[in-house]
Amino acid sequence: MEDLEPASAFDKDPFELTAEDVYDISYVIGRELMKVSSPVGCPGVSELQYKIIRVLEMFESLVNKHNLTVEELKMEQANLKAETERLHRDLQKASSETRQPENKASVDLADPNRPRFTLGELREVLQERNELKAKLLVVQEELQYYKNSLVSSKEASVIERENASTASRGSEQTMIKKLFNFKRRNNP
Repeated sequence: MEDLEPASAFDKDPFELTAEDVYDISYVIGRELMKVSSPVGCPGVSELQYKIIRVLEMFESLVNKHNLTVEELKMEQANLKAETERLHRDLQKASSETRQPENKASVDLADPNRPRFTLGELREVLQERNELKAKLLVVQEELQYYKNSLVSSKEASVIERENASTASRGSEQTMIKKLFNFKRRNNP
């Protein structure tokens, strides 16, 4: 509640002053200066008046800036409080979700669908399976290599036999054999 007396602004805490309080202070100082100044006019008093007016203007600016800063801080505090409450709710929700699996860990031993292995045992089984798959791939590659070398050695022996039989017969090759030999040379 505001006081009706302009002089009451002098009794307020400096951090609680408003722009209206500064105007009240200016009014009181202006009244006092009017009493002090003579009708003839003293140049010292008028210079002092201008300096006091300038100080009061600066004082008004500082009070306005202070009040704006206080309002900004209150708004920021309200925002931070709302954010803290939201994060607290999220934390409670997340912690309740993580507690649920712990409650489900107590399993009925008579249940035929109950887990029979621990997580560590399952990891070991999966690792062993992956190692066996890798070994199987290596063995399959070796088998393919040996099959290819066996096939190529059979082809080489067939070609050697054909060359030996053709050499014994001399130049009596039929047109069909010439065609097959020609195709075999073009398709390695």
